[in-house]
Amino acid sequence: MIPTLDMAKLFATKGAKSTILTTPLNSILFEKPIKSFNHNNPKLENITIKILNFPCTELGLPQGCENTDFIFSCPDLSKDDLTDKLILAMNCFEEQLKQLIKTKKPDCLVANMFVPWATKVAEKFNVPRLVFHGTGYFSLCASHCLRLHKPYKKVASSCEPFVIPDLPGDIVITEEQVVEKEEESLMGKFIKEFRDSERNSFGVLVNSFYELEPAYSDFFKSSVARRAWNIGPLSLGNREFKEKAGRGKKASIDEHECLKWLDSKRCDSVIYVSFGTLTSFNNEQLIEIASVLEMSGYDFVWVVKKNGSQGEKEEWVPEEFEERTKGKGLIIRGWAPQVLILDHQAIGGFLTHCG
Repeated sequence: MIPTLDMAKLFATKGAKSTILTTPLNSILFEKPIKSFNHNNPKLENITIKILNFPCTELGLPQGCENTDFIFSCPDLSKDDLTDKLILAMNCFEEQLKQLIKTKKPDCLVANMFVPWATKVAEKFNVPRLVFHGTGYFSLCASHCLRLHKPYKKVASSCEPFVIPDLPGDIVITEEQVVEKEEESLMGKFIKEFRDSERNSFGVLVNSFYELEPAYSDFFKSSVARRAWNIGPLSLGNREFKEKAGRGKKASIDEHECLKWLDSKRCDSVIYVSFGTLTSFNNEQLIEIASVLEMSGYDFVWVVKKNGSQGEKEEWVPEEFEERTKGKGLIIRGWAPQVLILDHQAIGGFLTHCG
């Protein structure tokens, strides 16, 4: 959702009007920054919001479950079950989208990969549908080659290394690192649907730029999709401090204090560690990451989603870890002002999940 808003801003600077289609609770993320953008750019086309009806409970979801954040913030609920239901629930937008296209007559529809049926709906009204990927080319190409050749089925053990066939760069991984879903599962069928939909769409928008990954950009355009456009990094559209600090949710740390801490560090000396909103680690894994960061000797900023209840001891924090790393490590529990951090000259490395 965050890069979708950045994309709408980019379109506005090129003279195109954008309407973001979203649901009631998700619209809260967009309202304030859109209002601010429209106010600060009176000469550009306005960005607007259209709220779609999303009857959670009628679709078998808990009230308020309108995105994956809800799923991963409820430890008592089955994440796989809710994810499957959320995927199926996406179908409820099909009729609403048909009516919107019929009445609004847009020049183009940009829809993310989670609505594969959007290609046929757009085609029916002679509207080009573009698929949007928030990720870059490398992971898209790697997934394509793994799906096509299934090399992980030809190894003797799950820890035996193999080269991903066809993929530039001789990339070596193991079966343990592969997250491809069984084709018979709901997620497996869904992945096939959105890959077919992508192939049949007008083209693909990728949040990347050619100089970052030229070999994978070329490979994607020659072997994966009919047409693809580099439109990234979309986050660069946020120029002012307020835009960078307010990208997404309210930060769990004072932005000025965070920058003050980074200002005290040498250029290119700090590792930034953040694995995104959907990645979950158990206590043992978190302890291991903490130990490695401490042993590395580097200064670090570490974003940790998991934390104990108020007053409860956090089992994943090694004994006296924060005391020992005081001044060298900054732990952010919750949401981080990521663009501000990555934009800082002190950051020398980014450990993330390839999202």
